[in-house]
Amino acid sequence: MQELEISIVIATFNAAKTLERCLQSIVPQLTDATELVIVDGGSEDETLSIIKKYEQYVAYTVSEPDKGIYDAWNKGVKVAHGEWIMFIGADDILLPNALTLYLTKLKKVSISCQLVSSKRTMYGLDGNPIYTVGAIWNWKNCINGMTISHPGALHRRTLFDEIGLFDLSYKICADYELLMRKGNRLESDFMDMVTVNMQVGGMSDSYAAIKEYYLILKNTVRFSWIKSIFRYWIMLTKYTVKHALKRIGINYHA
Repeated sequence: MQELEISIVIATFNAAKTLERCLQSIVPQLTDATELVIVDGGSEDETLSIIKKYEQYVAYTVSEPDKGIYDAWNKGVKVAHGEWIMFIGADDILLPNALTLYLTKLKKVSISCQLVSSKRTMYGLDGNPIYTVGAIWNWKNCINGMTISHPGALHRRTLFDEIGLFDLSYKICADYELLMRKGNRLESDFMDMVTVNMQVGGMSDSYAAIKEYYLILKNTVRFSWIKSIFRYWIMLTKYTVKHALKRIGINYHA
């Protein structure tokens, strides 16, 4: 029997509008080397019915109240059996052959590598692509914000064993905080291709996210108050310009 390499974790809560589309993008790619884990936060819509429809493809599922997406992801990490763990949003789409490409890539990464990422394409509400984002992990670059594409990225289990799980005190940017916690000691690899489609919006593009970014620089990276404030204002300026341009019909990403 082939060794289980990748566990895909999906956190759901009242995700009936998008979950089936997400599962339809993943299920055809599953092999003996991959497994699917779904952690539901106690949905009250048709989410559980959709999960039941695909239960033969799901290695583990649970539905119970949680403290948000990062709490659900932590639960997923604890029950996952793969050496590598991928997090996919219930409204994301995993592109065809993405898992095959990742499995091929894993044969080439070093034993000390703990993160393998790729790219994602962001789509507007009209279904049209807006921009593509994703680069190899680089601590100095990531100080200015998350430059890797976290949806679809692979985290080696040893990363969680070494530095712990997602910090629930961060409601929006705990994925960023986790990587910054390892900092410049994090060894990574990269696939220069798009593996995930994602819809724009959500709390990661908000003023609240920028405030968490400041706290991560201050508390995790251990920047001085002045240095943290300086980078906070850079992020806030970019956010303000981006949304000002959006109001006049110009999509801008930086």
